[in-house]
This record gives sequence, structure tokens and C-alpha cells, in this order.
Amino acid sequence: MTRTLTISLDQLYRRQPGGIGTYVRGLVQGLAQLDDRSFEVLGLVPKGPVPESTTDLGVRSVRALVNVDVLTRLWPRWPVGVPRQSDVVHATSMAGPFAGGARGAVHSVALHDLMWRDEPGATTPSGIRFHERRLALIAARGDLRVVVTSPGLRDRLVAEGIDTQRVHDVRLGVDDATVAADSADVRSLLARQGVHGPYTLYAGTLEPRKNIERLVEAHAVARRTTDELGDLVLVGPPGWGGVSTGGAVVLGLVPRAILKGLYRDAALFAYVPRAEGWGLPPVEALHIGTRVVASSTTPSVRSNGEVVLVDPLDCSSIADGLVAALATEDDAASAERRRQSVADLTWRNVALDHLVAWA
Repeated sequence: MTRTLTISLDQLYRRQPGGIGTYVRGLVQGLAQLDDRSFEVLGLVPKGPVPESTTDLGVRSVRALVNVDVLTRLWPRWPVGVPRQSDVVHATSMAGPFAGGARGAVHSVALHDLMWRDEPGATTPSGIRFHERRLALIAARGDLRVVVTSPGLRDRLVAEGIDTQRVHDVRLGVDDATVAADSADVRSLLARQGVHGPYTLYAGTLEPRKNIERLVEAHAVARRTTDELGDLVLVGPPGWGGVSTGGAVVLGLVPRAILKGLYRDAALFAYVPRAEGWGLPPVEALHIGTRVVASSTTPSVRSNGEVVLVDPLDCSSIADGLVAALATEDDAASAERRRQSVADLTWRNVALDHLVAWA
């Protein structure tokens, strides 16, 4: 018997899909890799223009009759757009939906962090109220399974009164089919920005909680010790709240192929947020074999022995970490060790983890 899995794709219709958008695409990709004929995946999408990021997902879409903002307001009360034949209804974020589907359907929601509490300055007062209301709704819904993507989040949810048996830990993935750009194309892009030698790379949103200003300061200090760090290159869109990027080279958003090429060719990758839900970028760098410096507050790599961990609140610690990482071996064997350290973080494994949660 074929089960119908309905997965919300609304995050891909938002202005900044961010890490949740990556999770949504990866989960759908991983389910497709299973080649399991016992289920069919439907993507629940809002009314509105179809983003380019959804055109290659390879799943049949079911369109709700209202836009993403209206859906977010309605889903706590009504399962707008959810197909009646759905055996599983999975909300990929706190937006929902939280109900609907066939009689006896499994309902689940993915929680990625409690960042509105950890870094309240990273959102608006209305954003904080929104997340608190949704968390209370999720806690009150005893039949709602909760998928968590960040180590340690389970304990925090249990402290909120959510039964531990409702909570299911899942991995996140890092593999995708995008081929990295040629080094010549990467060098050409960097040269147009005045970068002609080695460089230290950061990728992610440019916002206060990502600790960009301390990274800029620490990099300047470390570069006085070793110029092989090169320029600090920042990749990613602006986030909530302004940051000073000092003398760093800001590329903004770049195509995925270019980003993977930048990871590959960097002297090292630096990622030192004050707080983080999981932390995909340092795992992406490891997956390509690049040396990584990360804050001890980054859950995805804080137990990874291939990463140089630093105190994100101490510029001296960050600077020392940059120098220490640059001094580590960077031969083929070392790069392979870094790749193997994240080898189980595949979207196929993510899909398998979800199937266990939905069983």
C-alpha cells in the first residue's frame, strides 16, 4: 500500500529561505534517493509565483489557494491546502500545517532551534511573540511528533513540557548534486574584487549573531602573524541587523557552484557565531575537505576532532584559532579525513531518519 507524504514547501517561497530552505530541499532530495515505492511525496506550496528553487525538486506540488503569509496565519487552526489523502503531514517549520489529511494521519513538525530566545536581538518583538505562540501550540498538541535537527534541542523541549517520546532526533545533510565551479572561474570572480592570493572564507548571513565584527577583527590580528590567511572573503545575504565588515571583501550571494568552488579553494573556512541552531556552512566546508575554524557554540561541529574550536566572544581565541588551523596539514590524506568526518551527513540518511519518526 502506498502512503502519501505531504511536506510543506512554503519556506522556499519566503524572501530568505535560509537554512530551513536548505533542509526542505535536502529532505525532498533524500526521499527521492531512497527509490522507495511504498510512498509518494507531495509538496504543499502557497499561491504565488513559483521560485526557481522549487523547479527541480521532482515532486508533484499541491497548491493552496492563498499566499504564504495568509497560510502562516491560518495553519494553526485550519489545514488549508493539505490533501485529504495525506497519510503523513510534515510541517518543515513552525509555520505549519499541523493537521489535515486522512483519518489517522501522522502529523509532525520540524524544530531547528530556539534562536529567538538565544539571540532575541536577531528578530523583532513580533517575531519573538510568533515563535513563543507556536511553541506553546506544539507543546499542547500531544499527537504532534516533533523532529529536531540540532543536538541538545530535545532536552530543551522536554523542559518545555513536551513528552520525550514525541521528539525524534534527525541528522542534517550536506551532499548535493551541484558541481563546484572551476578554480579559474573562482579566481576570476575574486580578482574582480581585488583578491589575488590565498583567502579565508566565511559563508552565511551577515548579521550580528554571526559575530562578523569579531571575526573581522580577529582575522586582521592573525594576518599580522601569517599573511597566508590572505583576505577575509564574506559570502551571503544581509540578515537582521547591520554589521560592520571592515576591510573584508563582501561578495554577497553567489551561485551554488561558485560557493562550492570558494569552499574548495580557500586557505581555510571560518565560522564563529555567538549562537547557532546547527551550522551547515562549516559542515559543507569539511565535506569538500577544507580546514575549518568554528565557534564552540556551533552544534554541527563542536564534537568534530577535525575542527579548530574557538571562543566566539574572545577575539584572541579566534585569532589564535585561525593561525592554528592554517598550521594544520592540508595534504590529500588530511582533506580526506575531513570529508570522512561528515560522511554520514547525507540527505539520504536524513530521509531515513524521518521515515523512522513517521512510522
